[in-house]
Amino acid sequence: MDIRVSRDVFKLAQVFRIARGARTEAQVLTVKVTKDGATGWGECVPYARYDETLETVTAEIEGLPEDFTRAELQELLPAGAARNAVDCALWDLEAKLAGKPVWELAGLPKPGPEITAYTLSLDTPEAMEAQARENAFRPLLKIKLGTPDDMPRLEAVRRGAPDATIIVDANEGWSADVYADLAPHLVRLGVALVEQPIPAGEDDALLGMERPVPVCADESCHDRASLPALKGKYDVVNIKLDKTGGLTEAFKLREAALAEGYDVMVGCMVGSSLAMAPAVLVAQGARVTDLDGPLLLAEDRDHALRFDDSGVHPSTTALWG
Repeated sequence: MDIRVSRDVFKLAQVFRIARGARTEAQVLTVKVTKDGATGWGECVPYARYDETLETVTAEIEGLPEDFTRAELQELLPAGAARNAVDCALWDLEAKLAGKPVWELAGLPKPGPEITAYTLSLDTPEAMEAQARENAFRPLLKIKLGTPDDMPRLEAVRRGAPDATIIVDANEGWSADVYADLAPHLVRLGVALVEQPIPAGEDDALLGMERPVPVCADESCHDRASLPALKGKYDVVNIKLDKTGGLTEAFKLREAALAEGYDVMVGCMVGSSLAMAPAVLVAQGARVTDLDGPLLLAEDRDHALRFDDSGVHPSTTALWG
């Protein structure tokens, strides 16, 4: 089995800001796995929040043995970006060798489009209102917040998009007190969900706290091993393949989370259509789908995912799966 890893850079359509910083491009790693005359590929986005860099993730992938199965991969690498890219490449390889789509190999119903959130990056209230007005036609908007003075931004977005459903991502930027103070206003403004309002290491503060708007675990939830610590704190879990370490664990996390009574959100890092394609399978029927990465790019892969009024469509086999 031949494994190759390379770096790709995709320019963003505009500066993308969250509470932890800003970027103008998406830097990703592309993995290609070739065996028996077929090649499967996958993409990951190393994330500094989890002490990942392009170099460390590349080293993890290049340190793999010459041959292994997808099941063995789950023990060879920890959950994270490196395992994700290789795992998704192996699913794609298996599909090509079998002549069947991944959804069929996984025993799933044929997938369809899912309405996806569109992200408005953190900015001044005036700029965010302009972003909201420009995208008011979209049914679901996700707002990046996470500062001590977010109310003017939230009010501005609601003015700009009075009819859109809004979800909020604080990216660990609030304290428990800030969340408690904002909660009634979130209800008043029709916010449907709040992602990770409090830092993952401090989220015990959510225990016993009234949650009039459902709270979603993002940085606090990586894979199935995360679930026991979420009890009593969260209502929803955000499944991202770069956190779970690939599609294999994402399917298992989804099943386990639903069995324990959580709703599911399926999210993404800022990457290309290749990174989103496997996640579309996990997102089938999810409470929230947030796979807008390609919509934030100025350029994308060939055979990119299709987005329209029905949402994000499953990939063609020319792209992945």
